Amino acid sequence: MKGFLLLPLLLAVSLPASAIVIRHDVEDAAYRVPASEFPALVDMPGEGHAALIAPQWVLTAAHTLPMQADLKQVMINGTAREVERVITHPGYRTLPQTLIDQAMASGEAMLIVVFLASGDDVALIRLKAPVTDVAPVALYGDSDEAGQIAKILGKGATGTGATGHSPNGPNRTELRRAFNRITSAYDRWLCYVFDEPPEALPLEGVLGNGDSGGPVLIERDGQWLLAGQGAWKVVQGNVLTARPGRYGQVTCNVRMSHYADWIERVMTEQP
Repeated sequence: MKGFLLLPLLLAVSLPASAIVIRHDVEDAAYRVPASEFPALVDMPGEGHAALIAPQWVLTAAHTLPMQADLKQVMINGTAREVERVITHPGYRTLPQTLIDQAMASGEAMLIVVFLASGDDVALIRLKAPVTDVAPVALYGDSDEAGQIAKILGKGATGTGATGHSPNGPNRTELRRAFNRITSAYDRWLCYVFDEPPEALPLEGVLGNGDSGGPVLIERDGQWLLAGQGAWKVVQGNVLTARPGRYGQVTCNVRMSHYADWIERVMTEQP
């Protein structure tokens, strides 16, 4: 094993964090859902997701933002919504080209994992006009995520845990949802493992390429609340040849409870 494959949105360098990869022994139809499953889902340009958390505010993983241009609009409920401004967490850092070049040359990317884990991969998007046709999703504020069952959704790349999915896309497909048990939650991140049957949940799955910012939801009192958003994945193997989405891989997600105060402060200070 030469290192780790991680799935932040690294364009052609590595692989984006992810859509729904499913069990190999369950029909894909069981995972497909209509948009009404989670109306607050936001489609970022090209690929990647976000979530509507207030009528005029969208929350996403910061690395889903366009690298070479301003974010002009996002899609919510099939309608383009104009963006007024973007506020990126001050602790977010873009991945240095030096680390990318080293991973491309060697196939080993451990220091990229270290870099990603030490940053604040979160951003808020203020829309020009409030959204009136979709109810925002509320944030999960408790710190008891570990051990709970989460629902995940995304439209990115898909495949099965037996083979993973192609790193070459496509990274925007049909909306799917799956479930997983959160194994750890601390500081900025909450993570889960893609278990192989028979240990897997009946509809177990993980995010696949193209769904960075995709929602990780926990149910509380009959309501699904936003506990996390897809960020990155670690996969044993050569970063240039390993396939994402195989059984045993760990996916880490931005932890909303850690950022609740920052989110509230930004939305209050920037009306």
